[in-house]
Amino acid sequence: MSSSHDPAAALHRAKRLNWHQLVWFAAVVIVMGLVMGQSQTMKTAWIEDMLGFVPPIAFLAASHLEQRPRSARFPFGFTRANGLGFFVAAVALAAVGVLLLINAAMTLVMEEHATVASVQLFGRDIWLGWLMLAAQLFALIPPMVIGAKLLPLARALDDKLLHTNAMMNKANWLTGAAGLAGVIGLGLGWWWADAVAAALISVDIINDGWKAMRSAAAELIDGAPRSLDAPEVASDARALYEALDQRFPGATILMRETGRLIHVEVHGVAPPAPTPSREDLWPCGPDSAWRLAQVTFTGRPLEADRHQQLFRSG
Repeated sequence: MSSSHDPAAALHRAKRLNWHQLVWFAAVVIVMGLVMGQSQTMKTAWIEDMLGFVPPIAFLAASHLEQRPRSARFPFGFTRANGLGFFVAAVALAAVGVLLLINAAMTLVMEEHATVASVQLFGRDIWLGWLMLAAQLFALIPPMVIGAKLLPLARALDDKLLHTNAMMNKANWLTGAAGLAGVIGLGLGWWWADAVAAALISVDIINDGWKAMRSAAAELIDGAPRSLDAPEVASDARALYEALDQRFPGATILMRETGRLIHVEVHGVAPPAPTPSREDLWPCGPDSAWRLAQVTFTGRPLEADRHQQLFRSG
């Protein structure tokens, strides 16, 4: 079975990439801190790089917690650890965008004219802007490469925390691109170019962070399973609902998500005999049947409510 269809192999590769990300980001933070000077975008990019540690640390911590067995104090195990990490990473992503926008707006309002001085290097005077540009180019590479590798793994695992990490990498290299434009603008005497570039990038980052926060909050309060990159109901959850609704007409079907897994309660239907397998109930193919963690049947009916309408609204 290929790693794209094997969740264990995909999870192992994701962990390895997150460890690589931490090492690369540590190098980027050091280099950026040495050359940031008075550039507003360089300073904000440095802070953003610091916040970039949050998603990989949250993912690695959640992955470790998920392996812990159930206990008397945690009888349902630790499958929600991924959802908690997702919320933390979503807040960090939104915070990056807000921070970028606030700093850029303050620079424009106060008309701060940043200057880029020269430094002594190997006995010669060198414009610090050249070092800034080199640092930004270096800082662009790790998030572009790691983010591109994380996205297919996030889709294979349906892991929103991993997807948010990929979005944070996108935010990092976009901010790096803004930093390049800003430093070049300062060299040309355009004091406002630094802040305008940062402000434009911040809008996209805030949008990604807001969508991630909505999905993360929905998961923590037992909302219906959400899509990987949007707060709408996930397509596989909708397909599962339709299959169960057709198979058990008149039943009330409740769904929630814990991390990568979907839990279902079917009310008003006695447990069928023989007990159907996970693959038999899952309508989206055997490769992703692992997403269906539990289906509970109870003969006690529940009145149809807005949860049903959510799946039937199209």
